[in-house]
Amino acid sequence: MNMKSYRFVRFLSNFGVYFVLTFFAIVMLFPFFYMLSTSFKIPADTFRYPPRMLPRDPVTIQVEGYAEPLPLYFVEVDGVRKEYALSKSNIKVGIYAPADDLTNTVERFISEVKPTGGVMNQQKVTVNGEEVKLFDVEVDGQVVPMILVEQTTVGEFIDPQNPESEPIFQNVRLSEPVEDISWHPENYKEVIELNNLGRALTNTTLVTVLVVLGQLVTSVFGGYAFARLKFPGRDTVFVFYLGTIMIPFVMLIVPLYQLMVLIGWTDRLASLIIPWIFTAYGTFLMRQHFITFPKEIEEAALLDGASRFAILKDIIIPASVPALATQATFTFLYAWNSFIWPLVIINVGNEKNHVLTLALNVLRGRASDTPNLILAGAAIAIVPPLIVFILGQRFFVESVAGSGVKG
Repeated sequence: MNMKSYRFVRFLSNFGVYFVLTFFAIVMLFPFFYMLSTSFKIPADTFRYPPRMLPRDPVTIQVEGYAEPLPLYFVEVDGVRKEYALSKSNIKVGIYAPADDLTNTVERFISEVKPTGGVMNQQKVTVNGEEVKLFDVEVDGQVVPMILVEQTTVGEFIDPQNPESEPIFQNVRLSEPVEDISWHPENYKEVIELNNLGRALTNTTLVTVLVVLGQLVTSVFGGYAFARLKFPGRDTVFVFYLGTIMIPFVMLIVPLYQLMVLIGWTDRLASLIIPWIFTAYGTFLMRQHFITFPKEIEEAALLDGASRFAILKDIIIPASVPALATQATFTFLYAWNSFIWPLVIINVGNEKNHVLTLALNVLRGRASDTPNLILAGAAIAIVPPLIVFILGQRFFVESVAGSGVKG
């Protein structure tokens, strides 16, 4: 194989790999992008079928003789597609036919026909074994008694440039509105005011930050103790401590709730923070990282008179940024998205102590007819952890890569 053939095959191979990866990336990211775009839509646009990615608003125009702007629709006039304004809607139209020939139908406005024989003595005729009312319908200058076969509603469309011209009548529901791409960032303000989401966002931020800091502190001290300090039963205690990871959370809900009741922390933010600042996973992660740290550096620092705390603070922690960032990222995602425990310990009626997950659960019922507001609230809950993950991804990759390097 010559060099050109090799490069061509290599190009096709790389192109195929990138094409497949890009395709699956788009498929995975599409729901997220659709959520963001829908959060900027108006309610009517969210129910449109088929759904569209970009938000659109109906276009209106001010027509002479009308106080309010009129919506524009596409209307076909003499085979040409034009933009007409909807001046009236819900105009009732009936489809009439002779009783002996139901296929010969005509359309008339309900207001244009009159009951045969008068309103008080309207005549009837039997059709297919049923009595139906007759109406006087004018056809080619003659009044013909007919029955009402079907009824619908139409709209009156006028030329916005020439409002006095002959109007066009057609079904509004089946007409295509004229629309422009338009964004509604005020949805976010509305959803925050509707469900006190601003307070929930503040509470979630406070709880998440304190849980992350608490877990980092306890994990660093615990991991250092299990990795570097020698004391009787150290390994046995660590195995039992690590074994708590295997206990399902559902088994801890009842005893943990009873403990919160005993110390009076129910319906308080403290119950979302204090029980979760201790983590066996974080301690294990820090211990495994500290074990790989060269002992020679620590021994040299001890000979120079440095204390254990000084070694941990000035030497080990600055060199452990990737591991700390990894744990901080995982802890942040868990604390930010926690739902079951806040639902159990925080009263639904106590909105001042709600976190985002509870607020969104309540919003689901309050804004059930406005999906754009629900998705705006979901975006508020999703974007911050997404940003944190993107910022911490570099440290996470460094931690994973470093864990496989042996000195």
